[in-house]
Amino acid sequence: MEYKFSPKIKKEIDGILKEISFWNEFFSINFDFYFDGWAIFLKEKSLYPRSIVIFKSYTTNSYSIKSFEVHLNYSKKEEFEEIFSVENIRNQNLLLKELKEIIYGKDILNNASKIYKNRFLK
Repeated sequence: MEYKFSPKIKKEIDGILKEISFWNEFFSINFDFYFDGWAIFLKEKSLYPRSIVIFKSYTTNSYSIKSFEVHLNYSKKEEFEEIFSVENIRNQNLLLKELKEIIYGKDILNNASKIYKNRFLK
């Protein structure tokens, strides 16, 4: 099991950050370490804000991605509603491919299709 200060994890995170730096104009990108893993956060800089979280546990070799719609409540505090998630992504190449599809709207289309009973997918 690797820990947050290991060179392997630093290299892994740096590699992902380098690959997604292309989207710096559209997303604020940050990362953080937690007790059970690490996460990279992409927060969209647009009128329809989304937050995308990439997470990897220290104990597994797979990634997960979750996409959230962000809106303000009455006290102007951000609230997050999950609109899409993918678990057990086996490697970085599949992670980056899935992330690209989500950035280009896979999550929004999937969520809209659920709301409107799959009319968009016909």
